Amino acid sequence: MQDWRWQTAADLGRGIAAGMIDPVDLTEVYLAAIDAHEHRDRIYARVTHDRARAEAKAASERAASGFRRGPLDGVPVSWKDLFDSAGIGTEAGTALLAGRVPERDAKVLETATAAGLVCLGKTHMSEIAFSGLGLNPITATPPCVNDAGAVAGGSSSGAAASVAFGLAAAGIGTDTGGSVRIPAAWNDLVGLKTSHGRLSLEGVVPLCLTFDTVGPLCRSVEDAALLLAVLEGSRPVDLGGADLAGMRLMVLDTIVPEDVRDAPRAAFEASVAKLQAAGAQIEHRYFSQLFDAFNVAGNLYAAESYGWWRDLVEAHPEKMFPQILERVRGGKTVSGPDFVAGWNILRQIRKEYAAETAQFDAVIMPTAPLLPPDAARLLTDDAYYKSENLLALRNTRVANLLDVCSITLPTDVPSCGIMFNGQTGGEARLLRLAAAAARALG
Repeated sequence: MQDWRWQTAADLGRGIAAGMIDPVDLTEVYLAAIDAHEHRDRIYARVTHDRARAEAKAASERAASGFRRGPLDGVPVSWKDLFDSAGIGTEAGTALLAGRVPERDAKVLETATAAGLVCLGKTHMSEIAFSGLGLNPITATPPCVNDAGAVAGGSSSGAAASVAFGLAAAGIGTDTGGSVRIPAAWNDLVGLKTSHGRLSLEGVVPLCLTFDTVGPLCRSVEDAALLLAVLEGSRPVDLGGADLAGMRLMVLDTIVPEDVRDAPRAAFEASVAKLQAAGAQIEHRYFSQLFDAFNVAGNLYAAESYGWWRDLVEAHPEKMFPQILERVRGGKTVSGPDFVAGWNILRQIRKEYAAETAQFDAVIMPTAPLLPPDAARLLTDDAYYKSENLLALRNTRVANLLDVCSITLPTDVPSCGIMFNGQTGGEARLLRLAAAAARALG
């Protein structure tokens, strides 16, 4: 039964459908593993034992009577601690929201529960989701599965750790600048950033609503496809017959290749060679407008996050991790005209990028230019924290700025992912390509 902890969510669902796995037994295996784990309190903010058992019992009864609600009915998952959960604390990794208990579930949690997913609990995260590193001295800093002394990646740090350490079949996170894909990459998982607006943000504690997205962290592309369907209440993408032969992949040569460390660079180059060997056509392209997108990004993120959090932040600045406080306060000095002008520039760049990349099936790049940094040094070296955080978020932020869907896949090198960016609303096409790419990457 312990083997269940390392199976994909899809395989667990098939086991339930075949009568080989009882959702009650499966949930108890996960709950016992969580409670016994040395990093339990660094990964889970709250474990929802009663809710999980009740949902598992209902799933077990449906399975026994032949009325399962879908392929993942009865599969236990974790939820990042910014998804509202009825009667369960939801604090977004910050003391500013200590004791906050919502009255109802977030829309995506409500939809997933209706489809039969079992809620194991809420996972730790970067404070207010405003960091790509996952370091959080205010609540907890989840560990990286490949390096006990390193951060797990943020902001969905606990979501990634819960899956990587076998404490959930999948984790549900959010991605505003890379917060699903960075922790997924650093913990050798698949992470899907959805197009903005594809999944509901109702009942999700905001950072920047114009960039915030919901997405899964999981063990396979099939899991990502099934979870996307569960979260939006739709039919899953058919991944059958996906093939790389003739696929056109664009290597983005603007900004993202700069300062890539040795391990991520080698992993990317080896992965590109495998994709090419599997029949993909690889072309390098430059998109100079990306510099302008990055130039306006700081003002847009900072101003909107400060707009959402200003009252709480200014009432109790002493409760915040100084690095996050400084970052969110950066929005104080952004003027209204500069904010509007920045958005006008970005909207035009999005149109130009869509036209430039329309002929390609995906744009590819290293998910993160660096390996997970040392947690102790991040706490004591401010300059190191700032440089590593900005570099960690750089490549993933491309998809958020340009409003496209994006997926990261693991490579042969631990903590080094390869990222595929699709088009806005193109999740089905991207997932089929990713399924073929995952087979080619091995």
